[in-house]
Amino acid sequence: MTQGIRKGYVDGPFGQIHHREAGEGSPLVLLHQSPSSSEMFLAAYPRLAAHGLRAIGLDTPGFGLSDLPGHLPTIGDYAEALIAALRGLDLGPVVLLGHHTGASIAAEIAVRAPEQVSRLVLNGPPVLTAEEREHFRSALANAPKIGIEADGSHLLDLWNRRVFFTPGWSHLEAMHRGVVQMLLAGETEWYGHHAAFAHDIADPIARITQPTLILTNTGDDIYQAVQRARELRPDFAYVELEGGTHDIVDEQPDAWCEAVARFATGQ
Repeated sequence: MTQGIRKGYVDGPFGQIHHREAGEGSPLVLLHQSPSSSEMFLAAYPRLAAHGLRAIGLDTPGFGLSDLPGHLPTIGDYAEALIAALRGLDLGPVVLLGHHTGASIAAEIAVRAPEQVSRLVLNGPPVLTAEEREHFRSALANAPKIGIEADGSHLLDLWNRRVFFTPGWSHLEAMHRGVVQMLLAGETEWYGHHAAFAHDIADPIARITQPTLILTNTGDDIYQAVQRARELRPDFAYVELEGGTHDIVDEQPDAWCEAVARFATGQ
């Protein structure tokens, strides 16, 4: 067990939702990218706790140690499940942060249950055009699904797949952890991306009323999509880190946590 991190479960509409947390301050809830889990914030928990925050990572249903939905879920389904988790944990209003797919879920939560969210951080919000969403949905549908091969070649296939989708990667442990989380999600590891590509995040972004930060890094694979979010809501705060990939939390943990903590605490 990572020192200082507490773990637990809370009931949701699809079964139990796993969470991990550190710190004793004001609650900051973290929603991960796909396919991953609250493990992606391991470098952040102690740093955010040191900033006086209670950092709480939730595993999206079907990822990490959270139970799998019995049907192909939408971003709305994920949002409703995690709203139930926030209420079950007696949290709220909270500062809510979502990364990539997590940003889509966080935006939906902010408009569906505004009383639960005091401030919002959209880390890499995927504002895609209809044509881009269709392209990615088609590519996902035609991509090979995770199987198990007797010679173990599926393990190298998954490694190579994640390397391909992480140009410029530099953090070996983050790469390894990402592949492990794909294996843990198994045959349904594509559920999160399917939901994200079917979701038009521009709609909830237009309706968000809470103070919001758009957080990005120039090396993120959807950096240009994030710029569309900035154009949609120029009233939102904006912070840009230099370089990195979608593993920015591991690559630049101090800078990332500093940006998040400053906004979360209203500095």
